[in-house]
Amino acid sequence: MDVSLTAVRQALTLPDFDVHSAWARMIPQSRRMRRPIEKPGNARQAGVLVLLYHHAGELTFVLTRRTDTLSSHSGQISLPGGRHEPQDDTTQETALREACEEIGICTVLDVLGSLTPLYVNVSDFEVTPYVAYTADRPAFNIDPVEVAYVIEMPVRLLLDDTIKDREQWNLHGYDLDVPFYRYGEHVIWGATAIMLSEFEGRLRTVMNTPT
Repeated sequence: MDVSLTAVRQALTLPDFDVHSAWARMIPQSRRMRRPIEKPGNARQAGVLVLLYHHAGELTFVLTRRTDTLSSHSGQISLPGGRHEPQDDTTQETALREACEEIGICTVLDVLGSLTPLYVNVSDFEVTPYVAYTADRPAFNIDPVEVAYVIEMPVRLLLDDTIKDREQWNLHGYDLDVPFYRYGEHVIWGATAIMLSEFEGRLRTVMNTPT
């Protein structure tokens, strides 16, 4: 099922959307979704980008495969983005700056809106995903320190239940039930999958596609 830019715009402005139910479809077993009230200070802020563009006649977005040498989340599939820095006035600026630094997307983008900020317990970050559009397929220029390669994924596949799966994994010494999207050889799980699950849920609501 093709996804239009009009549907995306509508999806990002839905009133009373049930975010937590959308997240739940991709939450690993026992994952903490809220910051513990006893934890001192505040969560660090971050911004990531769901960058949309048309490729091969359909709306597409970009993911990155992180290099194996990074100190955190090495080798995982992620959205372009990173931590908020002092020069960033907002986490939207963070997401755009990081997309420029990581994959060379430095042109002016049409920011369509944002998804719900997501708390990541393992790193104590609150991550805000922004959805943006560019009329032309980007000419990627990756930072080889952070990005092994980019992955271009049609948005319509988020609505394809055949690419969703779950397995029992051992993470940090615990056996957990982990849901994920599988795109070719790539497994998209954790925070990235949870954010994409909200995007998927919003699109399903607008396009009247049942879960």
